[in-house]
Amino acid sequence: SCGFFAVFGGKKYFQHYYITNNLSSSTWRVRNTMPKSKRDKVVPLTVTKKKSYETKKELVSEIQECCDKYAHVFLIEVHNERNNLIKEIRESWKHSRIFLGRNKVMALSLGRTIETEYKKDIHKLSKGLVNKRGLLFTNEKVDDVKEWFKSHKQFCFARNGSIATETVVLPEGPLDLPHPMEPQLRQLGLPTRLKDGVIVLDHEHTVCTAGKALTTQQAVILKHIGNCMAEFKMEIIAHWSDQVYTVISESGAAMEITGSDSDVKNEEIEDVNEN
Repeated sequence: SCGFFAVFGGKKYFQHYYITNNLSSSTWRVRNTMPKSKRDKVVPLTVTKKKSYETKKELVSEIQECCDKYAHVFLIEVHNERNNLIKEIRESWKHSRIFLGRNKVMALSLGRTIETEYKKDIHKLSKGLVNKRGLLFTNEKVDDVKEWFKSHKQFCFARNGSIATETVVLPEGPLDLPHPMEPQLRQLGLPTRLKDGVIVLDHEHTVCTAGKALTTQQAVILKHIGNCMAEFKMEIIAHWSDQVYTVISESGAAMEITGSDSDVKNEEIEDVNEN
């Protein structure tokens, strides 16, 4: 009988069937509801497991072991960070150790004050561990390290928020791009159209202006036309060796220490948050 109601009567006859057979409305709602699909589960890919106390403690011990093992410690800064390029540098420096990220834990490992520093004057490096900075432990000569990082730079595509290093203007006329891209270029704000299968710019268009931050649309246009405006590099900021701290770059000289060392409290590892 249920099959008959389903074909000829629909929901109205189902309700009548449940009422005449003394079935409750709750039973009607339960049986009339389709089961939830187990395949439609939302899995957030951005959620990562928080680092535990033991993980932080291991990192502290590892950095302090590097202080004993290697003769030189460099404070480095990454400009226009790209994971694949950082990986290449790590491969080139397998004989050394590079630590990037988790600045607070690294600073705690070196010591933030004279009283808590792991070695004499090494706490001065921890003052500069901010933003995209890290530590390089090595036994290579100082001049060799400085020369290597000075020469290893690579241009890459700029991203949203980067500062334009030059003004880019596209002249009126055809663009050397495949014709299927024309709708996308129009959505990005370019005054384009198709003429005989060729993308044509109706009038001159300024993509970006030097000194101004790039928008997402501008960054995508620069990528399409092959303009590598950003420069990836690792800059040597400061150096520590044999209980002597030395400033190398102008960025290192500009680092200001606010407050006295006695005002800085020795934080416990449990209080160190993720960067």
